[in-house]
Amino acid sequence: MIGFAWSAFIGFFLGFVFGVGCALAVMYSIYAGGYRAAVRDTTLPTPPERLTKALSKLRPGG
Repeated sequence: MIGFAWSAFIGFFLGFVFGVGCALAVMYSIYAGGYRAAVRDTTLPTPPERLTKALSKLRPGG
């Protein structure tokens, strides 16, 4: 029975801890990449059309 307990613990650790940790790392890298792209787009001399549409939706009365 001890063998099953260790197997279950290792399976839980590998599946849950590493699985959730890796998923969070991937989501953070996607978020950070999008954030960097948005900051870069705001500094361009002529902002992209998608940015101007998004900003117009955020303005009051837009």
